[in-house]
Amino acid sequence: MADEAPAAAKPAPQLNIRAQLTRSLTFTNPGALKRYEKAPTISVNINVDASKGGEDDYIVGLKIEANAKTEEEAVYSLALDYAGVFNISNVEPKMLEPILLVECPRLLFPFARRIIADVTRDGGYQPMMLDPVDFVALYRRELERRQTAQAADATVN
Repeated sequence: MADEAPAAAKPAPQLNIRAQLTRSLTFTNPGALKRYEKAPTISVNINVDASKGGEDDYIVGLKIEANAKTEEEAVYSLALDYAGVFNISNVEPKMLEPILLVECPRLLFPFARRIIADVTRDGGYQPMMLDPVDFVALYRRELERRQTAQAADATVN
């Protein structure tokens, strides 16, 4: 019997966090020291972006904006741009975007959530405890938006 050479083992995919940081944080508190009869209405907007940072390094940003207001006035607003530097290797090219826009933000979110809770508490309010985010649904909506834009561009040309 001839010895068969084992198939070359493919290296396992790697995802490592090199750094995490607050790129910017803004908290505006016009409602400071006021008492409100009703809890304010809070709206939250979350966006994710990713860019190449080096050979296998990528910078993923998680941008969270929240605004609290009553019917009469603004109570507070905050904007957090929280980022991570990720080293990603041995990943098929078609899998890179979902990793960058789903898995990386999922790893960053608990830290951003804590910052937002601390800032709102330190601003004199109940800590804003953001619900978990379905980054898969956000990614799917982005894919649908791109397809719609491409279809619109195709009909224009």
